Amino acid sequence: MSKSTVVLITGVSSGIGRATAEKFAKQGCQVFGTVRNLAKTTPLPGVELIEMDVCDDASVQQGIQSVIDHARHIDVLVNNAGTSLIGAVEETSTTEAVDLFNTNVLSILRTVQAVLPHMRAQRSGRIVNVSSVLGFLPAPYMGLYSASKHAVEGLSETLDHEVRQFGIRVTMVEPSFTKTNLDLNAPQTRDVIADYVRERSLASNATVNSVQNGAAPESIANVIIQAALGKWRMRWTPAGEASLLRKLRRFMPAGPVDSGIRKTFGLG
Repeated sequence: MSKSTVVLITGVSSGIGRATAEKFAKQGCQVFGTVRNLAKTTPLPGVELIEMDVCDDASVQQGIQSVIDHARHIDVLVNNAGTSLIGAVEETSTTEAVDLFNTNVLSILRTVQAVLPHMRAQRSGRIVNVSSVLGFLPAPYMGLYSASKHAVEGLSETLDHEVRQFGIRVTMVEPSFTKTNLDLNAPQTRDVIADYVRERSLASNATVNSVQNGAAPESIANVIIQAALGKWRMRWTPAGEASLLRKLRRFMPAGPVDSGIRKTFGLG
C-alpha cells in the first residue's frame, strides 16, 4: 500500500471507523474520513477529515467531489457510518424506522452513486460495506436494525454483480457486538408498550453484556483492511463470535439456532 491508494471511510469520529482510518493511514494510504461536525471531532494523524452528512444528498456529493479534487481518484470506499435502535417492532414508529434506514442503507446508496462514476472511469475500485451478524441473524428487540443490515446484505450482493464488469468489487464485513459507544449507548424507541418491558429489558441487558465482552474496534479494522485490499470475497466475518455465528447459521438446523438466539438474549 502507498499514498497512491486513496481510501475514503464514512463515520470516523469514533469506534470502528476511527480505528480503520488510523490503520489505513499507518500503512501508507492516503486516507479521507467523513464526520458530521469537524469542530467537534478530534484530529486523526494522517487522515484528512471531511465534513459530510451521509443522510443528505448534496452533502455527500460535495464531500466525494472534495476528495476527487484533492486526490484525483478513489480506490476504496468503506461505508462504515451507521446507527442502532432498540425496541420491539410494534413499538417502533415509522419515523424512527425511516431515520434508521436513511442512515444505515440510503447512506450507502448515496455514497455509492457519488463514487461509482469515478471508479467506472478508472475501471477499478473496491467498496466495503460494514454490515453485521444481524444481517444474517435476527435479534429480538433490534428488529429494524436487523432489517437494515439485511438490506445492506442484499444491496451489496446485487451491486457486486452489476459493477464487476468495470473492475469494481463490492464486499461486506460482518462484525458481531463490538466495544463501541454506538452499541453501548444504542437509542431506544420513544414509544413503550408495557407488555414488552420485561423482555426488552432482558434483551437490552444481554446486548450491553455482549458489547462489553465484544471485540475491540481495532480487530474489526484489521478485517476491513483485508476486505479492502486483499483477495476479493463477498463476506468477511471476523474471527471469534462472528465467525462462529456464521457457521451456526449455515450448518445448524433452524430449531437449535432459534433456541440459541433466545437464550443469548435472556428470553429462555
